[in-house]
Amino acid sequence: MNKKERFEKIIEYFSHAMPEAETELDYTDPYELLVAVILSAQCTDKRVNLITPDFFRQFRDVNSLAKAEQEEVFALIRSCSYPNNKAKHLLGMARMLVADFNGKVPDNMEDLQKLPGVGRKTANVILSVAYRQPAMAVDTHVFRVAARIGLSSNAKNPYETEIQLVKYIPKEKIPLAHHWLILHGRYVCQARNPGCDRCEITHLCRYYEKKGKPK
Repeated sequence: MNKKERFEKIIEYFSHAMPEAETELDYTDPYELLVAVILSAQCTDKRVNLITPDFFRQFRDVNSLAKAEQEEVFALIRSCSYPNNKAKHLLGMARMLVADFNGKVPDNMEDLQKLPGVGRKTANVILSVAYRQPAMAVDTHVFRVAARIGLSSNAKNPYETEIQLVKYIPKEKIPLAHHWLILHGRYVCQARNPGCDRCEITHLCRYYEKKGKPK
């Protein structure tokens, strides 16, 4: 099986198995999504979803967040990882949105990456989830799963994985594919103990071929 065929079969499987795959972060608009994604760095979506209800009650929009003090933000997010840095990023992000973007979350990679706390992965999440653009965000799950099952090869970093994935995934499927790989990595193809015994794509998986694990 060549790479193109592997992509086609895996896309076909997930299109039927997870036709409505979505982010597990709770949000209602691009501002809330951006806050949640910044908070989610090295933190679980479950933890972020416990933090954001109180956060958005106090800072319901970017304008209210831009006027906040760092201590106020820190107090609300202290249970997530790296709360000091994230408080600085959230304030810097909000103030830049108000000052430079009329309070609107940008819909392009260049402007998104100008915001404090926003790298390429976070920008791709916003473009894909909030704006339904064909952007492939590569987090640790996507990076691992793509390499393990054979969708990427010899990728040294998330950007190289991103380039390899978008080459073979149809544009209209890219926003979905991001979630397919994350959810598969989170609940089945886990880092330390991949669940090959409950995986439905072992017949397409390079890792399974090499390890020869019984299903």
